[in-house]
Amino acid sequence: MTRDEGASPQERESIETGRRPLIVFFGSLVALSSGFVVVAQLTAVSMIALAPAYMFTPMIAGIVTCIVGSPSFEAAGLRFPHGRLRWLGIAAAAPIVLVLIGTGVALLVPGVEFVPDANPLTGEGTEFAQTDEPAGPSLPGWPFNLLVTIGVALGIGATINAVFAFGEEFGWRGVLLTILAPLGFWKASAVIGLFWGVWHAPIILEGYNFPNNPVLGVGVMTVACIAMSPVYTYVTVAAKSVLAPAIFHGTFNAFAAVTIVFAQGGSELVVNAVGGIGILVFGLASILIAVGGPPRLATDWALQEGIDGDGDGDTRTDTNTDTDSSPEGLEDSSTND
Repeated sequence: MTRDEGASPQERESIETGRRPLIVFFGSLVALSSGFVVVAQLTAVSMIALAPAYMFTPMIAGIVTCIVGSPSFEAAGLRFPHGRLRWLGIAAAAPIVLVLIGTGVALLVPGVEFVPDANPLTGEGTEFAQTDEPAGPSLPGWPFNLLVTIGVALGIGATINAVFAFGEEFGWRGVLLTILAPLGFWKASAVIGLFWGVWHAPIILEGYNFPNNPVLGVGVMTVACIAMSPVYTYVTVAAKSVLAPAIFHGTFNAFAAVTIVFAQGGSELVVNAVGGIGILVFGLASILIAVGGPPRLATDWALQEGIDGDGDGDTRTDTNTDTDSSPEGLEDSSTND
């Protein structure tokens, strides 16, 4: 006998109410994503070319979910992080640090060569350069080329890129994270990472990120998204705003090419910020989160106020937390996973 069969009419209604946001979100997302694939096929336009618009499909699915029922826009993190502004700065800086660590690790891989005079902004000095005279700004030599790239990545990542990244993050780390919050920090992060990775498949299969291994690239990208997801969740819950992961995502996208530009050689499945190197670095970051204690994740994660009056109260996992507000049908028997 399933849980539904043994439940009272009131309990069955509560279970269905808890499942409805998931059905609406994924139903909307599948319809929107499939629409892009169909349009790409009918018009012979590459999904890579459509990627900037495709990035907004999770956001639209999230908006539909909030309009139809729950969660509310504010509960899904659509709010300014008053009292937690430092987390916006952390969200911008953390991807820079993680990518630099990954680049350093990549240089330890056999066959990988350090190319200090490469230009991450144009690809000049790499196999990715399109012409003998790459379009874009020339950069000074090492290490100033890296410093300029960091500045550009921070500027673009926290502004233009963040707008496009918000198209993903309001859906993944805003609405879906709120719906899956009863699963706890780790399980919710893993589930979101899985769907986040699979959602990239139409673009990856056309050669994005892994041009020489598109099919294997889908699997690697999915594992990478699962590995990255806890870090994104941590930043989101700590800031209590979906603006933080949007900035994190935007900056990461702006700076990720540094790995393959300065560390040339090796397999693209490994020497890549969303390849084996990225999986390793974000995996280590997740271990640090586990050691320090993940933040408490509840359906009202964006609405909770800090206990010290400035919005910076303890958000660590609380095994005695009351879970009465958790949506039925998503409850987990453990309180600290």
